[in-house]
Amino acid sequence: MYSLDTSMFMDWQARYYPLDVFRSLEERLLQLIGAGECAAVALVREEIDSVGTPGLQTWAKGNAGLFVPLTTEIQQAGAAIEAMYPDLLDPKSPYQSADAYVIALAQLRNGVVVSQETSAAEKRKPPKDHYIPDVCRELGVPCINLLGLMRRERWEL
Repeated sequence: MYSLDTSMFMDWQARYYPLDVFRSLEERLLQLIGAGECAAVALVREEIDSVGTPGLQTWAKGNAGLFVPLTTEIQQAGAAIEAMYPDLLDPKSPYQSADAYVIALAQLRNGVVVSQETSAAEKRKPPKDHYIPDVCRELGVPCINLLGLMRRERWEL
């Protein structure tokens, strides 16, 4: 099971793989969604609604089944991750960060996080010590990016 982060959606549709060019990528992702092989926590949907492009917002609305509610179990696991890694949170953000809950979903379902974030070690003068890949590494949760998902699924587009 793949737990999808907001950054994956942003890079997919808004930056690198637009739907009008990479139609088969959407079809493949929809197949994973239909098979129950990927999910995103409801907070990801809130982030998309706040910062996503109009096209991405429409796509998310049309694929509402992808987004899972924050169950008590996910809330508790996400809160525990936030307590261990408080710098995952952005105090200036107008919405609650989904990062810890994206990781919690993967952790609870023995899944893989799909995020476009890079680790602190890969950044020049990072403003914080922990990004999704850093926390995943420390917690033993696999983390890949969208290209890694394509390779893992052996998609040829």
